[in-house]
Amino acid sequence: MNRLAASSPGHGAPARGRPRSEAVERAIIEGVMRLLEDGVPLAELSIERIARTAGVGKAAIYRRWPGKEELFVDVVRAAEPPDPELPGTSMRDDLVALLEQLRRRGLMAQSSAILLNVYAQMKSSPKIWAAYRASVIEPRRRAQLEVLRRGRRDGELREDVDIELLNDLFIGPMLLRTIMRPGAELPEGLAEEIVDRLLEGLRPAGDDAPRR
Repeated sequence: MNRLAASSPGHGAPARGRPRSEAVERAIIEGVMRLLEDGVPLAELSIERIARTAGVGKAAIYRRWPGKEELFVDVVRAAEPPDPELPGTSMRDDLVALLEQLRRRGLMAQSSAILLNVYAQMKSSPKIWAAYRASVIEPRRRAQLEVLRRGRRDGELREDVDIELLNDLFIGPMLLRTIMRPGAELPEGLAEEIVDRLLEGLRPAGDDAPRR
């Protein structure tokens, strides 16, 4: 729970009127975490049970989330590494930052029984998986595509590359190791290795040096 509490917007010097709201939200998310730690399946996590565990009323939950699906997505997001701030120095550096976030997420999932359990259960619940995809996966994918488009526009990529396909090529090896092969090695430097290997054949002619 420490990482969640440390990353919560309730720390520091919040604006007047906010601490109570943030404390309630934190209590709700941590309540769901406790239930998951106790082995309660997602399907059995009713709003009433979550409210009782968190020590809040059901109305407090519904004011913040329209349903369980959206709440579960925020719980998973709180347990995952935060999305990175892109350095913006080059396409190469931004791609490395994005892949490094995937690597750290994979490491966390390997060491977190909660995340492993929730990921598995989410995929068996179409509504929860759809909510996670819409609010987490798709925004990350759009960010990746924008980095590649900017790189092509700035001359860091050949103009004839298919951006959608290229995005799959960049993230595919990391997703293979983090999702398809749970427990696979995720060494430091893996993000740089993937990006630099692929860029060797994708830069415009005469531009062979890595951009760092």
